[in-house]
Amino acid sequence: MSTSSAVKKAVIPVAGLGTRFLPVTKAMPKEMLPVVDKPAIQYVVEEAVGVGISDILMITGRNKRALEDHFDRVPSLEATLEAKGDSKKLAAIQQSNNLGDIHYVRQGDPKGLGHAVLCAERHVGKEPFAVLLGDDLIDERDELLAEMIRVQQATGGSVVALMEVPQDQVSAYGCADVEQVEGEDYVRVHGLVEKPAPEDAPSNLAIIGRYVLHPAVFEVLHHTEPGRGGEIQLTDALQTLARREGDGGGVYGVVFRGRRYDTGDKLSYLKAVVTLACGRDEFGAELRSWLEGFVADGADQPTATS
Repeated sequence: MSTSSAVKKAVIPVAGLGTRFLPVTKAMPKEMLPVVDKPAIQYVVEEAVGVGISDILMITGRNKRALEDHFDRVPSLEATLEAKGDSKKLAAIQQSNNLGDIHYVRQGDPKGLGHAVLCAERHVGKEPFAVLLGDDLIDERDELLAEMIRVQQATGGSVVALMEVPQDQVSAYGCADVEQVEGEDYVRVHGLVEKPAPEDAPSNLAIIGRYVLHPAVFEVLHHTEPGRGGEIQLTDALQTLARREGDGGGVYGVVFRGRRYDTGDKLSYLKAVVTLACGRDEFGAELRSWLEGFVADGADQPTATS
């Protein structure tokens, strides 16, 4: 359900190459991989729209034209469906056309997430904004972004989404050194480490792909040197803001304990498809029944698929 939001703009970086999903991403953006019957990117845009954000900027790159086409109208297809009287499918394709005001800026060279966010400076201006990574999918039944916006408004700083991960997986994330804020359900972030070795991680609280940032981040990013991997890391800029006092200073974290899927990872992507498909009214019960039989019979046994 859409609500009025104190944050009016969202930035979605989608310029990545999707190398974890090759070879399919050789010709198709990873964000366009279908999750049941919608591309992953549509779920992300709908999440932003669901909290009242209607101004969305995608930071794109080469071979990402399919993203723009998906959120554009296809008059000939609409006319065909209308002539057939297929109102259900017509409504489904029109939904993606009418989600909000979607803009596009090319990143050019992929210089890291920090650089992608910096590409949004002119569009965002001097107001807090959300950043949603295009391959992180948050289940719509779980609240996260709205809570992050509330924390940003209460603290005046920047807010990151954190999630507990197994210790042996912390090297795949940026990890946070945190302190509980007394009387509140969020934490103060004192330090961030990008993809640390497990023995060097300050905690097992990993940053996942949701941020609500104070515009002070742009000035910091302008002076942030390339870090891990030779890229401009958003984590490094947030580390600077975490140590800063005054306007735009301070970084806070909302610990998310809901359902999140990394649709750029093959196994997590498959879990997202199965989980969301099982929740669909039109075929969820039948799919769950089939899965129970599939598991009971053993995955290596032949089974009917229809």
